[in-house]
Amino acid sequence: MPKPKGQKNTKNKAKHSKLMAKKINKKKKEELSRKERLKAIVKQSKLED
Repeated sequence: MPKPKGQKNTKNKAKHSKLMAKKINKKKKEELSRKERLKAIVKQSKLED
């Protein structure tokens, strides 16, 4: 049965965009922490040499 004319599915769109933003932010944060960890390891190895 179709929806009445003019009715939009905004709740699901808002939920989806919120979840996608959360996913993207998590990925960026993990990538940044990985880079920082690598920098610390490289710095530590240079100090040991």
